[in-house]
Amino acid sequence: MPARIVLVRHGETAWSATGRHTGRTDVPLTEEGRAMARALGTRLARAPWNGLKDAVVLTSPLSRARETCELAGFGDRAADCDALLEWDYGRYEGRTGLDIRDTDHPGWLIWRDGVPGGEKLGEVSARVDGLLAELNDTHGVPHPDTTTMHCADRDVVLFAHGHLLRILTARWLGLAPEYAQRFKLGTAALSVLSWEYGLPAVEFWNDHSHLD
Repeated sequence: MPARIVLVRHGETAWSATGRHTGRTDVPLTEEGRAMARALGTRLARAPWNGLKDAVVLTSPLSRARETCELAGFGDRAADCDALLEWDYGRYEGRTGLDIRDTDHPGWLIWRDGVPGGEKLGEVSARVDGLLAELNDTHGVPHPDTTTMHCADRDVVLFAHGHLLRILTARWLGLAPEYAQRFKLGTAALSVLSWEYGLPAVEFWNDHSHLD
């Protein structure tokens, strides 16, 4: 089992800044998003993190997560992980919640009502359940070059997306994926999942002090 799972949501994009649902569309970081990623890297290079030199690093292959990873200083040792792709929003891709509620579905809530033509919440949950099972497997996590990254008693750093990381956190705690609604997560925020008396716990959440 990993010592800790360090979660990083990608930096700002033009779509995240305006509340548009960004699933599989490969929207790049804004200049502000790049500055956020560099600030995060500066923080993680200092004590007590000291660059997380022995950590296993995984990133969503979408450019907003991959570039955040690279600008934070982890790109040379990060492996792409398809399980970290954001929720596929189907026909609601690129739309805001306000627009959807005004024109399509009054009272719409993604956690309850889902998205037409995209992934079901249970399907996203199954993806993160599979990843967590691999991280907790003492035999390690399969690596694209067919080697294995052993996570036992090591930190794991995940660069990914807002909804995906919130669902992963709910599942880490053994909660239904719908509970992810209660974990607000800002762009370029830092969170840590760990253990308390042998049980999965949240060490801290949605920390963006490096951006202040």
